[in-house]
Amino acid sequence: MDNKDAEKLFFIPFNTGGHWLLLAINPIREIVYYLDSLGNDWTIYPDMKVLIDTVLQAFRAQRDIQTSRRGANSITWIKVACPQQRNQIDCGYFMLRFMRDTLALGRLKITTDYFDEFKCAFYTKDQVDEIKEEWCQFMIKLNVCS
Repeated sequence: MDNKDAEKLFFIPFNTGGHWLLLAINPIREIVYYLDSLGNDWTIYPDMKVLIDTVLQAFRAQRDIQTSRRGANSITWIKVACPQQRNQIDCGYFMLRFMRDTLALGRLKITTDYFDEFKCAFYTKDQVDEIKEEWCQFMIKLNVCS
């Protein structure tokens, strides 16, 4: 980070071994937003939580942030109530859609009940197809599929 005091949101697409979910991290505020299209809680992925908490603690140490003993475990995990997938195969597209929606709004905070602009229980087939098409166009521009 060039400006170590600037707040930013970092996106971490995470694969649990067969399922994609999205972590959006604000390292300055030590907040991890957890978006899972299956609605699982992060506690079922303890290795993921340990990894991300360790990274944030290392970030804190690198910035020479002094914390009290109690503050050492002050990382906040927020489960976001995001749209849910209706099958077992679209998790990657949902993860991409969550990232895209957040970027489109340009926000550094994700509300616990997702964004009003994109709030729904499920994405429609058209909404999922839209992100599939955008992903294909992106890959074609990168000339990955030659």
